[in-house]
Amino acid sequence: MFEILSRRRLLRGAAGASLASLVPSAAKAQQGRLEAPWQVSPEARLTELGIELHIPPPPVATYVGTHIVGSMLYVAGHTPRMPDASPGHQGIVGKDLTIEEGRAAARQCGINILATMRARIGSLDRVARLVRTFGMVNAVPGFSQQPEVINGFSDLMVDIFGKEAGTGTRAAVGMGSLPGNMAAEVETFWELRD
Repeated sequence: MFEILSRRRLLRGAAGASLASLVPSAAKAQQGRLEAPWQVSPEARLTELGIELHIPPPPVATYVGTHIVGSMLYVAGHTPRMPDASPGHQGIVGKDLTIEEGRAAARQCGINILATMRARIGSLDRVARLVRTFGMVNAVPGFSQQPEVINGFSDLMVDIFGKEAGTGTRAAVGMGSLPGNMAAEVETFWELRD
């Protein structure tokens, strides 16, 4: 209810205002190409960091790995499978795995997401910004350090895209289990440039 009232107030307050005046990226998009908020090309940063992106495997169930709607790229949940398709980081954080091992799993989820994105859009230089991250951690009951685990993903995005473009909204939640007993799974939404 609060959200509906807040939206109504926003709409009333914005009467006569264009979308471009309310959303800076929309203003840039209306003027032409959306400018890149990063200083160094994400593709160049991958090379600098020594990260190689593999060809992503096809989805293992009935879904697509990515979907583009307008300037938004939606990326399905990715687990920390390794480039050779081996499971990689399996286990329950807080029981089988440490927080650092969970962070490594979340980082590998990020590398897999970047590989899928590049396969879909051709170059990570087309990314304007990370909009939203939904991070899931396979953890013991009562585990409360999910944000620290998902920082493995988030820190990688900042390393690749910079703080402004690589930081979006985020949820980091605990799960009783994840597919294949994976330690983490991450789903993302992105804004693309023309």
